[in-house]
Amino acid sequence: MPTKTVQIPTADGRADAFAAFPDGGGQHPGVLMYADAFGIRPVLREMARELAGHGYYVLVPNFFYRNGPTPVIELPEHIGEEVRPAIIAQLMPLIQAHTAERVRSDADAYLGFLASQPEVSAGPVAVTGYCIGGLLAVRTAAAHPGQVAAVAGFHGPVGADGPDLFSKITAQVHFGHAENDLTPEALGELNQALDAAGLDYTSEIYPGTVHGFTMSDTDAFNPAGMQRHWDRLLPLLDRALSNS
Repeated sequence: MPTKTVQIPTADGRADAFAAFPDGGGQHPGVLMYADAFGIRPVLREMARELAGHGYYVLVPNFFYRNGPTPVIELPEHIGEEVRPAIIAQLMPLIQAHTAERVRSDADAYLGFLASQPEVSAGPVAVTGYCIGGLLAVRTAAAHPGQVAAVAGFHGPVGADGPDLFSKITAQVHFGHAENDLTPEALGELNQALDAAGLDYTSEIYPGTVHGFTMSDTDAFNPAGMQRHWDRLLPLLDRALSNS
């Protein structure tokens, strides 16, 4: 599995990113993968490699590049509940500074980079994201309706910008929520907004999960939730990107 660290020119500097793509040459559909707030680390690289093994060129940008290259802050091998609050406190100013305007500007650069890679086939791309990355994925899909054919968000605040953003999306959508991310009533309201936007979507609470369930280096990790994530994500990409 070829992997590399790349540098993406943006309006505000250079963003480092991790890329993984299939062996054997050829061209593959592009997938932009937004990490959670903890950023690029072994677990994200492993997820990118796994997705690339299904026939995609996967790009994972360090969206906090304005604060330095990966790792932006030091992380333990396992992000347990005893250290999580202190880490989140360090990251919160970075999250708050990462405005919707910055997200859109960076998305232009990330998608432009994907399109320019010799291993990436022409045509639409997919965007997926975890935690805060889910919101970044939604913003990217809304800003690039002609380019993004699939968007997925897992345990992320995907509705944080309100229903108007959904009306700009033309991609097929999947949202996988943790049980403690939103109530069934809030899920109903979110899905009503997706209906009103006329989207082709699935949006569901994954049973028995807590926020962060896809991340195997955290206490939140749920193997069944992670498998369900792949079971939803892979068919979505297959349908939207016509990958064979």
